[in-house]
Amino acid sequence: MTTSSPAVFVGLGAIGSPMSQRLAAAGFGVTGVDPFEVARERAEQAGIRAVASIAEAPAEGPVIVMVATPDQLDALVDEATAASVAAGRVWVVMSTVGPDAVRRAGERLTTAGARVVDAPVTGGVARAVTGELIVFAAGADAELAEVAPLLAPLGTVRVVGSELGQGQAIKVVNQHLCSVHIVAAAEALALGEALGLEKADVLDLVAGGAAGSWMLSDRGPRMLLGTDAPVTSTVGIFVKDSGLVAEAAESVGAAVPVLAAARERYLLAASAGLERRDDSRVIETYQH
Repeated sequence: MTTSSPAVFVGLGAIGSPMSQRLAAAGFGVTGVDPFEVARERAEQAGIRAVASIAEAPAEGPVIVMVATPDQLDALVDEATAASVAAGRVWVVMSTVGPDAVRRAGERLTTAGARVVDAPVTGGVARAVTGELIVFAAGADAELAEVAPLLAPLGTVRVVGSELGQGQAIKVVNQHLCSVHIVAAAEALALGEALGLEKADVLDLVAGGAAGSWMLSDRGPRMLLGTDAPVTSTVGIFVKDSGLVAEAAESVGAAVPVLAAARERYLLAASAGLERRDDSRVIETYQH
């Protein structure tokens, strides 16, 4: 695989869009795939050809998948196999869809003659733009070596293992901690305010000490803002991801009561109409 190789990028959303642009800037011949016209228009404005269906995309080159949900991944595999464009290429599933979904898709794609790498990412939109994502990659050595040039412009690859689902498994652990840390930060700042302190002062005093966390330092400043705070990751994403964590935990009989408490807050925020707002707005569930 060289930087003149064609590549198909499925899912041109908030994080997929800058990822596809980084690949194009690195010299790959990227074709974007997204059912939403606004996403395709955004890609075209960035110089990336975009189509509505994988059946319309080139039938050669790797397929990078950044769809939002397990159902969307299943539908993509359905469409690719029906159009006979799955075989003979490597598929890199970079979505957060959970271990079961990637194993299910991987089995179907392998049966159809494809090779599959499980490679979810963490780092959000900001790090997608700068190419500083962390990629949790799992797959056979040959496939990991094959996609290494493709992943290099996107960030740092951390090899998790050789089996599909292992990348998703570490992403589940990652999202458990992210889910809990955001809610913990919101709850702590709200507690400080209830005790008569200014939230900004609380953030300044505790963020750099033993009680600090990356999420407190990153989300905390936006928690000081109003409902219209800049959106880098939505409440809805954490409704989905905390749900994936809960499902994965249940499937192996693992107790996650702290995650359950955090998930309740995301669901409360979504029911309050905050689903498309920045995930820092979970702090509003503590306001009376």
